[in-house]
Amino acid sequence: MKVTPWEVEGEVDYERLLREFGAAPLDIRGMELPKPVLLPLRRGYFYAHRDFDKFVEDWREGKRVSIVTGRGPSGPMHLGHILPFYTAKWFQDKMDAFVFIPISDDEKYLVKRKLKVKDVESFALNNVLDILSVGFNPEKTRIAIDMKDTELYRPAVVVSKRVTFSTMRALFGLTQESNVGWVFYPAMQMVHLYIPQILYGPHRVLVPVAIDQDPYIRVARDVAESIGLVKTAGLLSKFMPSLESPSGKMSTSDGGEEKVIWLTDDRDTIRRKIMKYAFSGGQPTVEEHRKYGGRPEIDVSFLYLYYFFEEDDRKIREIEEGYRSGELLTGELKDYAAKKIADFLEAHQKRKEKLLRRDLEDVVESFSFREDERRRIKEWGREF
Repeated sequence: MKVTPWEVEGEVDYERLLREFGAAPLDIRGMELPKPVLLPLRRGYFYAHRDFDKFVEDWREGKRVSIVTGRGPSGPMHLGHILPFYTAKWFQDKMDAFVFIPISDDEKYLVKRKLKVKDVESFALNNVLDILSVGFNPEKTRIAIDMKDTELYRPAVVVSKRVTFSTMRALFGLTQESNVGWVFYPAMQMVHLYIPQILYGPHRVLVPVAIDQDPYIRVARDVAESIGLVKTAGLLSKFMPSLESPSGKMSTSDGGEEKVIWLTDDRDTIRRKIMKYAFSGGQPTVEEHRKYGGRPEIDVSFLYLYYFFEEDDRKIREIEEGYRSGELLTGELKDYAAKKIADFLEAHQKRKEKLLRRDLEDVVESFSFREDERRRIKEWGREF
């Protein structure tokens, strides 16, 4: 197993990561969360945290809260990429949270050797359109593209002075061969996590991300109080399972473009991919399956439904019990999962089509920093 912010390989042992990273197991019992509770949150997809309880407490007390979750534009987006943004929208809708979405085109340019500047710029625009198709409130959402919104550089310089190379090497696995831009980039990411506080003063900021991004949260927490900010809170998830492995990560690096579900896939394509590639917890034959039953806990189609696409608790129990007993066949489970995923993506695609009928420059501008916000970012940190 290898898990870093830039690379995930092998079968992921989530409990081992929890021990190694030192995050707390997540138990939402007793937390007064808005109803209905976000599906990935109530069913354990988010399984670890740093100060999430304090974030919820601050919201309950009527204090300002914010969310940060971003995207590194190295290509078009697939299903695993977009789900964190639906999580951010839930917090915006239910908790009136300000949402900041950084687009790390600089990171992808520095880390991905084959990418050119023009590549990441093109991917960034396409990714932003998909992100805005989630339906964020432009009055409570800001999107920044690192190589375009260059005012972020100044606070990154202030932050970078407070982190040593040995810390970078220990947290991120950087080496003497890492290019100098890559070594500096974590300072930019730290600024991303601080932006809501830079704009609106010290308050609790939550970062809902997959657990491979936790090193950024840790280093941001280490520095925050020294620059007058509140420690960043983290809500850490498992990975969106790959089609071929319940403990893998959906990625083009394992099997190429055919084995991921793209946001542009149509209903027939989604069904074909699920039927052909989705790892099954069923038995080799119908007879054996009827006799011995399946294992929903390792079946990718079931996991997609359980964590993301089947809201009805009674329905998901029926599916689980039917599959385990052998009454529900693998093909039937896959067919149902494919329909639910297709419904979700068709709705997303329709919202994107509406955006494309508008002036894209105006759309993006409505989510960009206002002039007074750019001034606040530029002026922040003079006392350090």
